[in-house]
Amino acid sequence: MAESVEFQPRRFRTAAKHYLAGRSAYAPRLIELVAGLVGLGTADQVLDLGCGPGMLAGAFAPLAREVVAVDPEPEMLRIAEAQFGGAGRIVFRQGSSFDLSPAWGRFRLVTMGRSFHWMDRADTLRRLDGMIEPGGAVALFDSDMLDVPENAWREDYRAVVRRYASADTSHVRHRGPVWVRHEAFLLESAFNALEQVSVIERRTVTVRQLVDRAFSRSSTAPGRLGDAAPRLAEEIEAVMRPLATDGVLAEVVVTSALLGRRGG
Repeated sequence: MAESVEFQPRRFRTAAKHYLAGRSAYAPRLIELVAGLVGLGTADQVLDLGCGPGMLAGAFAPLAREVVAVDPEPEMLRIAEAQFGGAGRIVFRQGSSFDLSPAWGRFRLVTMGRSFHWMDRADTLRRLDGMIEPGGAVALFDSDMLDVPENAWREDYRAVVRRYASADTSHVRHRGPVWVRHEAFLLESAFNALEQVSVIERRTVTVRQLVDRAFSRSSTAPGRLGDAAPRLAEEIEAVMRPLATDGVLAEVVVTSALLGRRGG
């Protein structure tokens, strides 16, 4: 399976500062489950590819000897290092999946948090086959909101954000009928033994965080919206405040990891 990928290394430049505040964090229990499934130990290395502001790199650092955190956006790396660099077990590297090389080292685990869809997926998995040690794994992390009553406000929120994102056509290949799921690429790769684990949690989110969540998306980042960015923030506030209690909403979030190992 071949796909055409337009590499846009600076796409998240203005979204970066909103990411940690706005995006759903991966459940600590999910991190523990993945580490246990792949037998990750303190002598092992982890590669966090498309690390963004370091959510996964910071989570896995205490469980490994070293995490190599890679992202093409300098602002993402700056934030990641400021937030998680004190752990002393993370090496930050500017680069992308197109730069993958065995010279980077051998890894027990390669993590990708909501980043695999920006890559040439087949090529990335081919390159990783020469970098992941026997018994190691690829883990694709994601998060979503469940269709439960507590998340009823989600549709109003998404409707607002969609109106502002409608001019951005770069995600068409991810949403249209030609989109091929990650599982298909994994099944055609060396990492074709698949399993998925997830954790469901009840959380709270503030209206202000929902503004950050919108701005953390590349399609509605402040730099892309320009003068429309303040209007999006105002509209989110206007729509969500009446649904909130003291500015806070409940949400039920599922964070998940799709694992691919050799031998399927």
